[in-house]
Amino acid sequence: MALLQERGLQPNSLLGQNFLIDANIRDIIIAAADPQPHDVILEVGPGLGVLTERLAALAGRVVAVEKDRGLYDYLCSQFEDTPCLSLISGDALDLDEAFYAQHGITKLVSNLPYSVGSRILMNAFCLPEPPGRITVTVQLEVGERLAAPPGHEERGLLGVWAQRVYAVETVKIISPSCFHPRPKVKSAVMRLTRLADSVIRSGNRGLFAKLTKESFSFRRKQMATILTRLAPHFGVTPEQAVSALMDLGVDPRIRPEMLTVDQWQALADGLAGEI
Repeated sequence: MALLQERGLQPNSLLGQNFLIDANIRDIIIAAADPQPHDVILEVGPGLGVLTERLAALAGRVVAVEKDRGLYDYLCSQFEDTPCLSLISGDALDLDEAFYAQHGITKLVSNLPYSVGSRILMNAFCLPEPPGRITVTVQLEVGERLAAPPGHEERGLLGVWAQRVYAVETVKIISPSCFHPRPKVKSAVMRLTRLADSVIRSGNRGLFAKLTKESFSFRRKQMATILTRLAPHFGVTPEQAVSALMDLGVDPRIRPEMLTVDQWQALADGLAGEI
């Protein structure tokens, strides 16, 4: 791209940089995000500012975090007269609960870097108050994992943690030609809408996270075997752990990808009751 050459910049593969260059896809992302004047939007990896410009025109405030120092300097010059935009030079993996609370983030809208997209999303899912909506482009494989229902071959930790808090939709599958440089795989625009407060599973959040993370590390084994192995980590006996699963009417021979989010939460609650 001419702009990159003019600035002496190169896409950084180590940072997973694939810049969005298709205006139609940009507009699809913006429409799915539905930025409003009351929104404070977090954008991770704004790159050349393709999304940033539209978000800043529609949202109340945009907080954009860019790790690449060259791109950060470019964005500062490009948007120096945009008071509703706060540019931060830093690593999005370092964003914690205090950061989200300090800025009052209501939505996350990003063309996520391929290299760390899943980790950024996982961090957001673990927040006590996750963003109300997340609209992101990710590798198609990641999008499939986010949306995978129980029993699907792509069902795993990412999907379970996402669906604990969000309704997940695939908005658009994107061709590699919509990016520079072209990635080797397709991408997807994903929209995650936070479930109503009355639906969000808030009990034993820490135990839920630990239970699912440990269980999916043994995803090819049966749940009875997994719980027997993990029981000491939860301060219960193997018998108590397996009993907590069977009390839900779940066959202990099934594998982790078969459980629904509600069953995972009920199992975490049951284990907590045994401690």
